[in-house]
Amino acid sequence: MRRLLTTLMILLVVLIAGLTSLVLLVNPNDFRGYMVRQVEARSGYHLELEGPLRWHVWPQLSILSGRMSLTAPGASLPMVSAENMRLDVALIPLLSHQLQVRQVMLKSAVIQMTPQAEAKLSANAPVGPKDTISEPDTGRGWSFDVAKLKVVDSVLVFQHINDEQVTVRNINLQMTQDDKRQAHIELSSQINRDQRDLTLSVTADIDLHDYPQQINATLSQIDYQLQGADLPAGGIGGSGSLQLGWKNTGSQLSLSNMQLTANDSDLQGNVSVAMQDKPQWTVDLQSRLLNLDKLVANAPVADTSINQQAQQAQQPSRPGPVIAEQQGETNYHSLRNFNAVLNIKAGEVRWRGLAFSDVQTALVNQEGKLSINQLNGKLGQGTLSLPGFLDASGKTPELAFQPQVKNIEIGKILTAFDYPIALTGQFSMTGDFSGERLDAEDFRSNWQGDAQLELVHSRLEGMNFQQLIQQAVSRNNEGVDAQQNVQNVTELDHFSTSASLDNGLLTMTKMVGESSVLSLTGEGTMDLVKEVCDTNFAIKVGGGWQGSDSKLIEVLKNTAVPLRVYGPWQQLNYTLQVDQVLRKQLQDEAKRRLNDWLDKHKESDKAKDAQQLLNKL
Repeated sequence: MRRLLTTLMILLVVLIAGLTSLVLLVNPNDFRGYMVRQVEARSGYHLELEGPLRWHVWPQLSILSGRMSLTAPGASLPMVSAENMRLDVALIPLLSHQLQVRQVMLKSAVIQMTPQAEAKLSANAPVGPKDTISEPDTGRGWSFDVAKLKVVDSVLVFQHINDEQVTVRNINLQMTQDDKRQAHIELSSQINRDQRDLTLSVTADIDLHDYPQQINATLSQIDYQLQGADLPAGGIGGSGSLQLGWKNTGSQLSLSNMQLTANDSDLQGNVSVAMQDKPQWTVDLQSRLLNLDKLVANAPVADTSINQQAQQAQQPSRPGPVIAEQQGETNYHSLRNFNAVLNIKAGEVRWRGLAFSDVQTALVNQEGKLSINQLNGKLGQGTLSLPGFLDASGKTPELAFQPQVKNIEIGKILTAFDYPIALTGQFSMTGDFSGERLDAEDFRSNWQGDAQLELVHSRLEGMNFQQLIQQAVSRNNEGVDAQQNVQNVTELDHFSTSASLDNGLLTMTKMVGESSVLSLTGEGTMDLVKEVCDTNFAIKVGGGWQGSDSKLIEVLKNTAVPLRVYGPWQQLNYTLQVDQVLRKQLQDEAKRRLNDWLDKHKESDKAKDAQQLLNKL
């Protein structure tokens, strides 16, 4: 045991003596010029090291430097600068005065990918003939030949030409590479922009054996959390994985086998883009669930309760219909900057409390001309389709949509968009609408179009047409009683109308409705901006009459009673002209009887007087 301890002590002493001798005999500053020359020879970049180089022997034999910078040829700012750099080196090669770097570590580094840090040609550089097409130099550029790279507490500043800067903070990067140029990366960072905070961590394996012609990477673990302005209170967080590919020929970037989550939503599929003068995007995505209510700030949740609708309709004040949206460009000119083919399929989409299913979307953008070839899905027992076109190639955008709706519960739609109308029923529509902006407020005030509307099994809360007419008649006629109905609703088995929208004014013509107790016709207008209406109905009440005057009741069943409904949606008024109808009915009956008497007594002395009376009626 003593011999073992003695041996270990001797080895320790030799090691300490060797390291001490190395530090004394080998000056790390002897490698300064070598490192600068090697970096410039391999990449063309200029390495600058400030201050003396010094040894650091524990826990790893290393060379420490002061402030360093790496600058591209002709650039005004360094691409990489750091407060200090550490080079972990191999011990044995140093004995023969050779430098073998095992790991490079940068702390508090600033990495600038901006136009000022890009390589630029010298003013005296030779220029070839105008018609000469030069082949790109793909053999020169960045070459990472170090086995390990570590970046701690650093910052990345990224800026494309004429775009805003994006700053990535708190970068912690650990990268290892083998002799076959297979790299493993572990990265964590934080991005702050537009009052939003994105925390990101990535674990990836990268194949660099064909770099720079081609790069393939597998991002096996992606975790992120996005919080801040215009986001849900809990933010948006999720994880995922994907495969990334880059081909220098054609500048093609691809994302394949994507598996991403965002809160309780998910996305799978492939995305590719060819970096041309106008990028060409191809997007093919699928989703089990897209819950937009948890991805958009302050998304409302619909309440389909009929009682709740009735209470809302009786409230004295209520905000108008709105759609939560960000204030962005309204001319859609950004569509001119790229071309795209987009296909998305979702098993379920939740938006404003509405649960759509089997949603399919197919979009094609060609230099600002966006064709919505397919945008359809199911809502409850109904279906809807919204094909259309958006042309942003001109000064003023042009939008056109041809909605087709079949058997959608209209109560859910009205509640989702905060319309204070307590109406339910199976809604169908075919139409053609056009405008300049794609949002609900502009649709209400500035769009135009025509549509055919239909409601089946509709129920309007707050007004009972049958009861209004029967009560008005019973107040003026003792022989007629109104059926007592405690429900203040109007129900129709079927209702249809032709509608025309013109800058917020919805005009309805050819209104026809019927149920087991009444039928109606009419026309009217609805101001979607001021939320007022003015409609005129002619209503025949064929059921529910009671009383002793059977003849009058029989007349009333076949008489159309004018009813005008007007005023604010939240406080509707009405006028009912029952007296005029009854007076006219009596006049018509008197005329009929006088005509019958005249036909039978044409030779009577009183025929002249009867004719004069008939003319006055």
